[in-house]
Amino acid sequence: MEAVFRATWVIAYRDLLRFVGDRPRLIGSFAMPLLFLIIFGAGFNRVIGALAPGVDFVQFMYPGIVAMTVLMSSLMSGLSMVWDREFGFLREVMVAPLSRTGIVLGKVAGNGVIAIGQGLIMLALAPIIGVKIDFILVLKLIPLLLIVSICLSGLGILMASRMRSQQGFQMLMQIIIMPLIFLSGVFFPINNVPVWLEVLSKFNPLTYGVDAIRQVFLSGNLSSTNGLPGDGGYAFGVTIFGHTMGIIEDAVVMAVLGVILLSLAIWSFSKQE
Repeated sequence: MEAVFRATWVIAYRDLLRFVGDRPRLIGSFAMPLLFLIIFGAGFNRVIGALAPGVDFVQFMYPGIVAMTVLMSSLMSGLSMVWDREFGFLREVMVAPLSRTGIVLGKVAGNGVIAIGQGLIMLALAPIIGVKIDFILVLKLIPLLLIVSICLSGLGILMASRMRSQQGFQMLMQIIIMPLIFLSGVFFPINNVPVWLEVLSKFNPLTYGVDAIRQVFLSGNLSSTNGLPGDGGYAFGVTIFGHTMGIIEDAVVMAVLGVILLSLAIWSFSKQE
C-alpha cells in the first residue's frame, strides 16, 4: 500500500510540475472548448432560440463546454504516458521500486487536479454569457468534475497503454474525441434525436457527465416551474427505460464506468514488460 501511495504521489507531482511549465498545453487545452462556445454560440443562438423557458442555446451548451474542457485535459493523461514511454522516462520508472498501479493512479490524480482547475477557470465565463453562478454551485460541480476526469483519464490511459508513438496516439484520440463530444449531448438534447443516435449516446460515458453538470447549472438558472431536474418536467435529461436520470444517478454511472476503465487501464499497463 505504501508503494502504491509513493508512486501515486511521485507521478502526480511530476505531471503537475510539467503542466505548470508547459504554457502551450495550458493554452491549447482551452482552445477547442472556447472555439465551440464562441462559434456555435454566436452562430446558432439566435437561430435556435430558447430550448426551454429561461434557457437559450448558449446557456444549454455552456455546461457541456465545461465538461468538454475536462475531457480534453483528461485524455492528455494518455498522451503524457506515451510521451514518457517514447523518451525513455517510463522505462526508468518501471524498473524503479514503484508500484505500476501507483503509476497509473498518479497519472489519473495529477490530471484530475489539472482538469478540475481548468474546469473551474472556465466558470469565469459564466457571468459574461448570462449563466448564474454562486459558491454553492461551484461546490456541487467539483466532485462531478473529479468523477468525469477519473473516468476519462482511465479511458485515455487505456488507449495509451499499448501505444508506442505520440503520432499514433494523437491519431487515435482524434478518431475517438469527436464522437465522444458530439454524442454526449453537448450541443443538443439526446432525447430529441433519432432512436439509433440516442442509443449510441447512452453508451458514451461523457453523456452522463454532461447531463449531471447541466442539471447543476440549470438548477441555479430556472425556477421550479420551468423544468428542473426532479419535478417531472426536465426536458434535457438522459432517459433510461422511461426514467429521467438525476444528478446522483449520473454520478454513480460515471463512477462505475470510471472504475471499470481505470481497472482495465491498470491491467493493461501492468502487462507491459
